[in-house]
Amino acid sequence: MREILKMIIVLSLIGTASGFILASLKEATRPRIEEQVLTFVQGPALAAVLPGHDNNPIADRRRLALPGGGEITAYPALQGGRLAGLALEGHGPGYGGAVGVMVAFDPARDVVAAIGVTTHSETPGLGTRVFQPAVTARYRNHPLTGLDLKNRGGDIDAVSGATYSSTGMVSAVRQAAEAYAAIKPAALAAWNR
Repeated sequence: MREILKMIIVLSLIGTASGFILASLKEATRPRIEEQVLTFVQGPALAAVLPGHDNNPIADRRRLALPGGGEITAYPALQGGRLAGLALEGHGPGYGGAVGVMVAFDPARDVVAAIGVTTHSETPGLGTRVFQPAVTARYRNHPLTGLDLKNRGGDIDAVSGATYSSTGMVSAVRQAAEAYAAIKPAALAAWNR
């Protein structure tokens, strides 16, 4: 009995020490991981959806509060000190996992200016067809209303054979559009001086 108790104590100490070490490593590497994601995942998507600005959207990003709780990171595109575009990242459920989409909005016209994919786990050759330029162009200059698939009352065509991926893409764009509508006044106040 004593041996079992001794073994339980030793294993508990090892488990506690391992958990503490892993938590410390995660906390120590968090800034570097965030920097890498900004540089190699969100950066290229931002460059694609926010052309023609005279600032660095990543450096000027801010976390803005959403109604009902939570926050979202907003990436501004400034021209002459005025907000010319705003990008938000939305996520939707795809076939292979979450689909992440960077969505740029034109605050002067309240439309989706462009979208760029940040993350996905969709099936190569089938689900990834929803990320082709011909498909993502369907969202260009799209009003904030009607952002859903046609079979669900919207005006976006699903890609044949990639229904789950199409649903994930449109859900991500719609999530970003809803967040944009909620934070637009705060964004205008933050960046228009």
